[in-house]
Amino acid sequence: MASNVPLGGGLSSSASLEVAMYTFLQQICPDDGDLMEKALACQKAEHTFASMPCGIMDQFISVMGQKDHALLIDCRSLEVTPVPLNDPSVVILITNSNVRHTLTGSEYPTRRMQCMEAARVLRKDSLRDASMADLKAVEAHLDKEVYCRARHVISEIKRTTDAAKALKSRDYQEFGKLMVQSHNSLRDDYEVSCSELDELVAAAMDGEGVYGSRMTGGGFGGCTVTLLDAAAVENTIQRIKDTYSGTATFYLAKPSSGAHVLKL
Repeated sequence: MASNVPLGGGLSSSASLEVAMYTFLQQICPDDGDLMEKALACQKAEHTFASMPCGIMDQFISVMGQKDHALLIDCRSLEVTPVPLNDPSVVILITNSNVRHTLTGSEYPTRRMQCMEAARVLRKDSLRDASMADLKAVEAHLDKEVYCRARHVISEIKRTTDAAKALKSRDYQEFGKLMVQSHNSLRDDYEVSCSELDELVAAAMDGEGVYGSRMTGGGFGGCTVTLLDAAAVENTIQRIKDTYSGTATFYLAKPSSGAHVLKL
């Protein structure tokens, strides 16, 4: 197997491996080609083999990615809405902090349980059904940490739908603002960032032509993703190199098709 997806970088290397393997197996044992079932099967593999109760986003984008589009994913209905992202004047810059913090593996499951606890107190099936006003009303009945976790999730859901609208209208200033707000919420309320990621976001934002930047993936290391003008890429990379305390690796990314067979 060969891969150019950084391992442990928060860029869905596990999902890409699962989906690539499934795609390979389809060539030996053809199935009906149902993309949703394919993604769900790969998610189940991560749940049962790796014992990681991940969501569906990583597998969905690896299966259903579309060239020149971002995907707005409804994780409840499993509806996928393509959002055009094909403006040649803007670029997606991925910056790998090359930091992999040693974790017990409990960070994601713990936050998932905290969100479920908040939903229980709110008497909702999911935080998807809760508003910020709902959360504020039960603040006194929630542990402070649980409250912050729920505040991140509820606000992030709104940011995601707002970001899709901004991207559709090519309002990159608004989209970038939402990216920074998301990072701040991940840092302060969800507490999954780290000093190195915060440093990279600050360095990226400290210059002309940068719309927004945020951590991506599970956190505690890994990568940031930055939206910026194509003309600003070189200066932004150099600025990060000059100010970052570690050694970063850079990738220019563009939306591409999901897993498919390559004819050799």
